[in-house]
Order: sequence, then C-alpha cells, then structure tokens
Amino acid sequence: MIWEDDYLLGNPEIDELHEEFVAMVRAVQETPDEALQGPYMALLDHLIRHFGAEDRMMVETEFPPRQCHIDEHAAVLSSAREVQIQLSLGNVVLCRSLVAELVKWFPKHAQHLDSALVHWISKNRLGGKPLVFKRFACSEIRPLLNSEWVVSRSRAGVSPAQRRLES
Repeated sequence: MIWEDDYLLGNPEIDELHEEFVAMVRAVQETPDEALQGPYMALLDHLIRHFGAEDRMMVETEFPPRQCHIDEHAAVLSSAREVQIQLSLGNVVLCRSLVAELVKWFPKHAQHLDSALVHWISKNRLGGKPLVFKRFACSEIRPLLNSEWVVSRSRAGVSPAQRRLES
C-alpha cells in the first residue's frame, strides 16, 4: 500500500492516523512470512488506537451516523483479532488475505465515512468544510495532457500560450 494525497481529509489528527495506517499496512506487506508476527501486532495495535480515536471524536461531537461507523470499526477489529490468533498458529495465508482486504477497504472507508466525520467536526468548530490541498500525481496529469481537446488544439497549430488565453 502506498500513501496517496487522496487519503488526506483535512483533519490533522485523522490524516496522521491514516498516514500511519498506510505505513503499517505496507510494513506487513513487505515483511517475509517467517517474521510477520511483529509487524502484524503493530498493525493491530495501530487499529485499536486509530479506531478508538475516531470513535471518541464521533461520541464527543455527537456525530449523527456514528453508530454505523463505530460498528464498522468494531467489525474490522474483530476480524483483525481473529487473524492474530490464527497467525500465532502459523496461518500466514489468512493474515495476508486480511491485509489485502484492508488495502481495498481503506480508500472507500476514508472517502465516505471518515470524510463525513471530518466535515462534521470542521463544520461544528469552524462553520464549514475543511480545505485540503493535494499534489497532482503524474498519473493524474498524463490523461489531461492526452485529452482530446489538447491533442486537437495542438494539431491545429494553436500554441500553449494561445490555449491559455482562450480558456
């Protein structure tokens, strides 16, 4: 798993937890099977702290849909604890499978449930949504440069400076 600025939500505490989550998942992904127990336990400890912090924020701010979000955290933690038991018995495949599922689960969870929480907190504290600055990734710029409009305008002999003036 690799950190992406798309995971930034505009709440420093939650953003830091998310960066740590990505680093912990990556550490587990990169660890050889025979050494998996330590990094997986570190990930499990992180999940307990991470979800505990978000759950407290939801309760303290009376976030309306908190129970659904808290329940999702509890389900992930339950699975992670079960996998820890299985890993201690040597079931590396189940551990790898859970980590792969966390990689798929996290972006959607962050962009839907966590972003709603961040918006709620920001609106209550500051009166509006958070402002988040993100870097463009090369993969995001390339499609823009290859877009039909840019290609057709460049073929028509219009210089980049003229295109900027026209837009």
